[in-house]
Parts: sequence; structure tokens; C-alpha cells
Amino acid sequence: MKSLGFKPMIISVILLLTTGLLSGCLFEGEQTLEKMDSPDEAVNTTDTALEEDAPEGEEPSGEGEEEQEGEEQPTSQTVERELYLMDENGMIVPQTIELPASQEAASQAIEYLVKDGPVTNLLPNGFQAVLPAGTEVLGLNPEADGTMVVDLSEEFKNYDAKDEQKILEAMTYTLTQFDGIKRIKLWINGYEQNVMPVDGTPVSQGVSRSDGINVQGADHVDVLDTEAVTVYFPAQSGDQIYQVPVTTRVQKGDDLYTTVVQALLEGPALETSLLQPFNDEAEVLKTELNDGVLSLSFNEAILTGQDQPTLSNAALASLVMSLTDFEEVESVEVNVEGSEQVINELGEPIVEPVTRQEVNQAIGL
Repeated sequence: MKSLGFKPMIISVILLLTTGLLSGCLFEGEQTLEKMDSPDEAVNTTDTALEEDAPEGEEPSGEGEEEQEGEEQPTSQTVERELYLMDENGMIVPQTIELPASQEAASQAIEYLVKDGPVTNLLPNGFQAVLPAGTEVLGLNPEADGTMVVDLSEEFKNYDAKDEQKILEAMTYTLTQFDGIKRIKLWINGYEQNVMPVDGTPVSQGVSRSDGINVQGADHVDVLDTEAVTVYFPAQSGDQIYQVPVTTRVQKGDDLYTTVVQALLEGPALETSLLQPFNDEAEVLKTELNDGVLSLSFNEAILTGQDQPTLSNAALASLVMSLTDFEEVESVEVNVEGSEQVINELGEPIVEPVTRQEVNQAIGL
């Protein structure tokens, strides 16, 4: 066998290249992500942990290919994102809106809550963004306990006191749709906030979905013997019917599912513009959860219509949206005493349990 006879010059070149590569790796490894410790040191952190997933077999736009200097790669991909907006009655409502795909999904979601911002031409009729015009996202800093620190510009302070709670709810529910985010904390221009800047709502402990949305009836309720639940009632704007989340308090009991359904049957507070999709005589007889499917049994009064009694779309949507808020409930099955099949408004039998996604698609959320 012949020996390998490298020339001295070739060996030198290889050594130089190896040294350069190792140096580059060492310098790259020294880079760290700093937290927002002071106004002067505030870092405009991005939420790359919340990157959009590309469709199978495709690279995300702008990734996997080098950009030419001075040129921006066009983004053609879009993603459906749930934004919490204010309807014409002042209620905070989830609306699914198609946004450009972004690697900074959480930052983008907040930017699309700003009045006169990029969401303007995408707003459904009767809806408006909630954050004051000109508000900028200075940074997002995720913490290990599931808290997302949101640093906003001074323009955030330019809102009416009556809208303060709604703004908090919209930001909280929009951001906590992302995996790993359980609550938010507020910073303004690099300073941590213990209270909201206009009406003084406490925020030092952070705000989560457990604080509720469109909260009703909490002023005169015994907190010790009740618990907060979120139920959905229909509302209408023009020809559009949509579901509105409402947090209310119900008596503590062994069967929380039955309690939630009973809260739905009792209807929304009279002072709201929300609709009651159930008949007064409707009663829930039984609830049972098996492998993620929650089976509900009602008396015949749950049905509407004379010639062919049917379960209204609004009633079904309220039940599914309210009960799938529980993590363990994946779908809802409705049974009616004395009926072999439950018929929907189109005259079709409802033969399979209904998921939240199917309801969203049906009502355009």
C-alpha cells in the first residue's frame, strides 16, 4: 500500500482553516439572550420559540434559502390566528383572522390588536382593535414559569378608563392561545408595571385566563362557595352570528359539567345584548365523559320547531364551545329523551360527537 504523502503547504492550509472554524464556533457560543433589566438595557426580544410550523414538505418563507443583499424575500404563506377584538357592544370576542406567517407569532398577534394598525382592513363588520393607536411592541420576554412579559411603548397609556379591563382581557386571551404561555405581565418602555396606567387595575402578579373574560355577576357572589366558569352565548351583528365568552360564577359541586350546562340554560345576564338559544323548559338530565367525548342528555324541550323538532345551531355551538374549554373534553354528543336521532337545522342527523373546530368552521370563527 502506498503511503499518503501530503505536502507541507497543504498541511499548513488545513491547519489554518481548522483554526478559523474553531474560533468562529467559540465566538458564536458566547452570544446570550439578555432580559429586560432596565430602560437602558431593555432588549427587544423575539418569540422565536413560538415559530410558525411550515406546511409539510415546505420551508417557512425566508428560511432555507439565502437572501440577496438589500432584498426582502416575499412571504406568501398565511396562518389562521385567533385575535380577541371588541364588538359593537363592548364585548371581547375571539375572531379567527388569516395573518401572514411569521416566526415571531406572539409579537405579531399583539401588533394586530393595535387600532389603525395592520389589522384594520381585516376587521369583521362591527369589530375594532383594542390597543391605542401607535402602540409598539418593544419586546416579549418569556419566563420559565409560563409568564410572558410584554413591553409596550408609551402610546399604550392613551386609552379610556372604561376600556382598561377589556384591553387586559384581549391581550391575555390572545397571547395565552400559544403553547407554554399561561399568563402575561406588563412593562411600559422598559419599566415593570404593578398596576394598569389609567384606572389602576392590579397586574403585579400577572393576568391569566383564570381572571376571566367579559366577567358578569361577580360583585354580589359568595366567592368561597362558587367557582368561575366561562360559557359562550350567541350574539348577532347584521347577518353574522358569533359566540361570545362570558365568565360567571356557579355553585361548587361534584358535577361541574352539569353546572356549566345549567348556567347556559339559565341564559345570559339581562343587561347584555347576548341571545338565549335555549327554551325555558329545557333541562339537562345527565352528563357523562368517556375518552374525551362528553355525552349530554336533555329533555325534549331542548329542541325547537314544530313540524320537525331540531337542535338549533346556536344552542349546539354554545354547548360545544363552553364545554370544550375543559382540557379533558374533546367533543360533545347531544342526546334527547325520546328521540333516536337529533336533527340539526338543515334536517340532517347529528351522528357524530361535535368538536370545537367543527363549530368554529360552521360559524366562521
